[in-house]
Amino acid sequence: MIDALVLAGSPNNGALHTCSPVSYEALIPINGKLMLDYVLEALRPCSRIGRIAIVGPRDELAAHFNDGNNNTVLVEHGRELTENVLLGLKHLPGAEQVLLLTSDIPLITTQAIEDFLDLCAGDDADLYYPIVAREEVEKRFQSAQRTYVQLKEGVYTGGNICLFKSAAMEECIPRGRKLVDARKNPLQLCRLVGFVFMIKFLMKSITLAEAQFMVSRLLGLQGRVVISRYPEVGVDVDKPSDLALVCNQLAGECC
Repeated sequence: MIDALVLAGSPNNGALHTCSPVSYEALIPINGKLMLDYVLEALRPCSRIGRIAIVGPRDELAAHFNDGNNNTVLVEHGRELTENVLLGLKHLPGAEQVLLLTSDIPLITTQAIEDFLDLCAGDDADLYYPIVAREEVEKRFQSAQRTYVQLKEGVYTGGNICLFKSAAMEECIPRGRKLVDARKNPLQLCRLVGFVFMIKFLMKSITLAEAQFMVSRLLGLQGRVVISRYPEVGVDVDKPSDLALVCNQLAGECC
């Protein structure tokens, strides 16, 4: 079985605060449910998922999740993303592989998650990360505003889920902090990996294999990029226009 770790500790002190006054983004209501609820409703039916750790404001989450689901553990969040990953792993003892999801992807579906796990099967990488072609995103969600990267094979956006081996993640997190900070800034990412790589990136001649190799080297693990056909894995909510898109897709009056 694969355990899951859901990150739900982002304070609602940015652009989304104009849509909802709640303290944390995961608790923003959408059509009578919390944003986090949609992620869990997609995750729980997955046949390969075992335990679920939710890292966020524990007391507020406990007041909401009173369904007695004994495979779910609530973990008080820390100050930043990589710390929260480590906190979640501590509450999943013995986990070999962990599926990491953020709580701001309410359009995610069980089918999209299962498809991602299928794409990761049959290999022995330490980390799997999905990307989605721009045309796939715009075909389903025309108004979605995403950060895209031009590779030699095409234009892609990154997902908000990944699958990793617990042991490898605990070792690579110190190296990954800079990459996490730069995850929405393609040029900053290129500065981290070197001048030649940056020039090739600017010339739009970086291949998917080269990008995969460089990130693996920086993190000190064996990483694999998989191409998902489900844009739901990458359409997150971090600004009012994103929330409006999600409201429309879920046919709810929420903002």
